[in-house]
Amino acid sequence: MKLPVGLERDALLRVHKDSNREVQDRLDLVFTSFLRLRSASKVLQWLNQHHLQLPRRDRFGDIVWKRPTVAAILAILKNPAYAGAFVYGRTRTVQTVPVSPRAKQVRLSVSEWSIGVNDVYPAYISWETFEQIQARLADNYAEYDRNKTRGVPRTGAALLHGIVYCAECGHKMGVEYKRGTHYLCNALRQQYHVPVCQYIPSGAVDRSVVEAFFQVFSSVELDVYAYALVAQQSIEDPVTHATLQHLQRLRYEVALAQRQFLRVDPDTRLVAAELEKRWEAALSELKQAEGASENRRPPSTPLLPLSPELQTAFEAIGKHLPGLWQQDVIAQRQRKALLRCLIDKVVIHRPRPETVQARIVWQGGETTELTIPVPVGALKDLSGAKEMERMLLERSAQGATDESIAQELTALGYRSPMHPFVLPSTVKIMRLRHGQFQVRSQSHPRLIAGALTLTQIAKALDIAPHWIYDRINNATIQITKDPTMHLYLFPDEPATLEGFKQLHEGTLKMLRF
Repeated sequence: MKLPVGLERDALLRVHKDSNREVQDRLDLVFTSFLRLRSASKVLQWLNQHHLQLPRRDRFGDIVWKRPTVAAILAILKNPAYAGAFVYGRTRTVQTVPVSPRAKQVRLSVSEWSIGVNDVYPAYISWETFEQIQARLADNYAEYDRNKTRGVPRTGAALLHGIVYCAECGHKMGVEYKRGTHYLCNALRQQYHVPVCQYIPSGAVDRSVVEAFFQVFSSVELDVYAYALVAQQSIEDPVTHATLQHLQRLRYEVALAQRQFLRVDPDTRLVAAELEKRWEAALSELKQAEGASENRRPPSTPLLPLSPELQTAFEAIGKHLPGLWQQDVIAQRQRKALLRCLIDKVVIHRPRPETVQARIVWQGGETTELTIPVPVGALKDLSGAKEMERMLLERSAQGATDESIAQELTALGYRSPMHPFVLPSTVKIMRLRHGQFQVRSQSHPRLIAGALTLTQIAKALDIAPHWIYDRINNATIQITKDPTMHLYLFPDEPATLEGFKQLHEGTLKMLRF
């Protein structure tokens, strides 16, 4: 079998690691970087950021160095030979159309491989690490049709994206960012064109799950500072080592091209010109690499020694995490990654419009049940709205203020449509709807001695107020506003109503007051 880059056979057909240490170290760097970054695309960005290339084989089997690609990184991560295993039958040819000569190769899972023998080749990683990498790659792939994977944490507002499931049908729920952030289950709609299972606002659910996460995480003690020191050093050392190896290889290629050019017979001009061209290309590549090495982003600022008080704060990071969570210190992707460290999935169900039942499944199998109040569109959508309305009107008739009524109803477990508690404005709206007024205001009809307001005339004659305003604007009704009340006041006489009636019927052309 053809061996991948990093493995080679000797004259006795025994397999060894590549004798070039730069090739070995670069492959090790790919595996360690993926285990740290957890995404092939992030490994690609990191390699490009540090101007590091990957070893590849050309058509003659020789090692060449090329810019990294996602396909090249995945080929390394998915090859079991790097775990020391000989494998045969990783793909299967499938005839997509019976009458067509075209066939399609389908990649099989590890359990479906025809032959697998471990500990055959010298390993770059253990078999357990290889399985861990395959599980991470499968989990990163957002396989929406099967709804079995979580996907990579992304920057969206929904914190539970990828780990929230529908309790009615069992499918993974998606996210919709139109008119706010919502979790929706549309798997059955896509397959059978049936209505959406559930459509749940994410804000209240996310907040409740995060609070449960804080309660679990509050007892955790981590030596974060010492871990940060080790992590920083483990990132910077391989980059510096790989850069030095890259420059060493390029300097060797320049020296080799120079020796070949100096040894050539000057009379063979065509050969000399070609060797000179290769020498110049090697010098140019070395100059670019040295410039990139000098301009490379400097290492992170070394972590300064911490005072005992700060060290104590870092050790009790679980207690301080809620405060850091609300600041810009933690990015949205990091928040999602932190939640996934302890939470396997969240199953939600909306039995009533105002309530969501959530079951958090923690890593290890333990579960936590939550009852979460969620916003609704109107007061009638709340269960117990009629009883709440009855109690509100009774207390209002007794002279209680809106604020005190709201506090009493909140203590009894009632709430407003958009909040988990009763707002004084909710009390006021329901009170005014039933005509209960605490103070006289414009909610009462104005009673002005000897005068009728425009609204009173419109109500008495059952005509629209804007009809009267329109006639005032076009001077069909001639009147000026009262300078004290700033209202249109008409004489409280039977002739006033009769004149408006005739004007509305069309028998009168104009009214003047």
